[in-house]
Amino acid sequence: MTPAPADQPGAEHGYELVAEIGAEISMPLSSALERINALTATGKIDRAGLRALRDEVERARQIGLVGQQLSRFASGRVRQSQERVQLDETLKGVLAHRAREIQARGVLLKTALKPAEVVADVSLLFSLLNTTLDWSIANAQSVIEFDLDFKTAPIHARIVCRFTHRRSDQSAADAELPARLDSLAWRLLEQTAWTMGLVAARQDKGGHTTLSIEFPRTVGDKVGGLTATEMDDEASSTNSKALAGSHVLVIAERKELRAEIRAALRNMGLLIDFVGSVDEAARFCSEGLPHAVIVESSQLGDRFTAFREEILAEVPEFVFVEIVEEAGTFEMSGLNGATVARVGRAVIASSLSAALMFELSKIL
Repeated sequence: MTPAPADQPGAEHGYELVAEIGAEISMPLSSALERINALTATGKIDRAGLRALRDEVERARQIGLVGQQLSRFASGRVRQSQERVQLDETLKGVLAHRAREIQARGVLLKTALKPAEVVADVSLLFSLLNTTLDWSIANAQSVIEFDLDFKTAPIHARIVCRFTHRRSDQSAADAELPARLDSLAWRLLEQTAWTMGLVAARQDKGGHTTLSIEFPRTVGDKVGGLTATEMDDEASSTNSKALAGSHVLVIAERKELRAEIRAALRNMGLLIDFVGSVDEAARFCSEGLPHAVIVESSQLGDRFTAFREEILAEVPEFVFVEIVEEAGTFEMSGLNGATVARVGRAVIASSLSAALMFELSKIL
């Protein structure tokens, strides 16, 4: 078994992470540069090559974001808001949100989740579950299993993730342990679990990988009252729920509006993509949903309504934020029956980040 670090990693571990970040980010960037050089030389690139270029740049961006998250943990400035969380519902929500992506990767998902309530920081839990999914998708050959049960003596809720990391055409003799099992995603998973005070252990054996994440702060009334854990008195507000790593899609055609939105969200650690129309957004989302969609009011209409309803059918609490032209508008969803949050063009700089944080914090 490979346990998560028992103590805060030291300087030597930090140097190793810097080296890993450099090595991982150089591979997709080098490949992307080769494609760009070929494009410069020939003036041509086919659809497959363009898709590969986009994937390589996206991969480099994701690695950079993981590096930022690891740096945030290493700084020791992560504040946690301890809350009672329904663990099974949170995991179901994450898996539902990423169902399109899982299906597009050709991976079959199997779940067996018992109801469990734990005490944890909601945003860190959200990050941990998404990182676990990132890591397992990158390594699983066909099927990923998620179980949620309880370890006894003491009673701890436990998430178990299982998958086969060896290809079917590989024999046990010639199959080496894939290096990607110890990728930056795994390092982030380890560090997040350590920061949350969880017990994480991994076993790689016979081409199979099993990850167990144990939650010591399990609320006992969900398992027959055998044990109980109370929340900290100092539980803080949603300001501590950093949204770093969340993915936002912006539907806006005007360059000046895109620039305003980008500037307003610059310091939130988000992955932000821009498209110019609802049709482009639908194609973008066909293989995986972002965590929120920001849309300028000029894009609204029947096509957007159909796009929104399709997403809400899969993820009922999906976040939409509308940018309206009226000066000074700042309205949260649910206020006066509003189904989406609205932010006026004139207050994007002062209000958009707060609106997005509020909306996302309701579902994290």
